[in-house]
Amino acid sequence: MKNITISLLTIIFSVSIGYSQKADDITGKYHLPNKLDIEIFKYKTTYAGRIIALNGFENGQTKDIKNPDGKKRNDPLTGKVIITGLKFNPETKTWENGKMYGAEKGMFFNLRIKKLKKDKITVEASKYFFKKTIDWERI
Repeated sequence: MKNITISLLTIIFSVSIGYSQKADDITGKYHLPNKLDIEIFKYKTTYAGRIIALNGFENGQTKDIKNPDGKKRNDPLTGKVIITGLKFNPETKTWENGKMYGAEKGMFFNLRIKKLKKDKITVEASKYFFKKTIDWERI
């Protein structure tokens, strides 16, 4: 009986270690519901994200035409950094305090990565008291 208990505890401990998230686990490429593909990467002590593909975004839009800064409206969307400042919180296992630029509206949102799974992440975008939670597929 003692061997079975030790074996079960070892398995439970091993499984829990396997599922614990680390800060760099967020890095990679994701497909967003608005048809953009982005790449999240480490930038100094935080995480950022840039557009890597448009996939027919906003009926073929390729320039940042809704940017609130008129001087940037001819900037290409591909390569544009749209996520900045995400920081890993080891206590909650979430990435917090990020900012995300929504090119389809020309607006900035607060961003938090709530959950990370093998094939997707769950993100929460907020502006003032409005919040929206969506999943991004890992590619």
